Amino acid sequence: PLIAVFTLPEPASSQAFLPPEGSLSLLLDRVQDPGNLGTILRSADWFGVQDVFLAAGTADPYAPKVVQATMGALARVRLHRVADSLTFLRGYEGELLGTFLDGEDLYTATLPPASSPHLLIMGNEGQGIHPEIASIVGRRLTIPAYPRDREHTESLNVAIATSLLLAELRRRG
Repeated sequence: PLIAVFTLPEPASSQAFLPPEGSLSLLLDRVQDPGNLGTILRSADWFGVQDVFLAAGTADPYAPKVVQATMGALARVRLHRVADSLTFLRGYEGELLGTFLDGEDLYTATLPPASSPHLLIMGNEGQGIHPEIASIVGRRLTIPAYPRDREHTESLNVAIATSLLLAELRRRG
């Protein structure tokens, strides 16, 4: 048996987070399913996202199901708990990107250059990004369904959507 020791993340201060140049970070807004959270952290690790911010109401990143789903990503991704998302986001010194069903097509949108810091916000499984947070998002993106003229499910799973967005941001970055 193996044992690992991790530092529990403290709430991020209300001071502005100065992201490293060219960094891509994530903020998870009330993602509640432990499997989704673990999968998102694993994808973040895969795509080189070093900082993941957890808004109040997000699942416990150290719950057994989350830890198992990360497949070790917890050792490489820095987690930050955010007590007040609006204050944190208003102080973030980079571009805010969010996912919305009525957003701009991810595959045709002009995305921020890789050299500039940006934060991808992913919302709650059933409610999406909180309306107060949505009001300050600078770039609203969506992943289009294919074929576009056919009926399809209402939305993608948040973990799948996060992976697709990270892949496209890295591909074009």
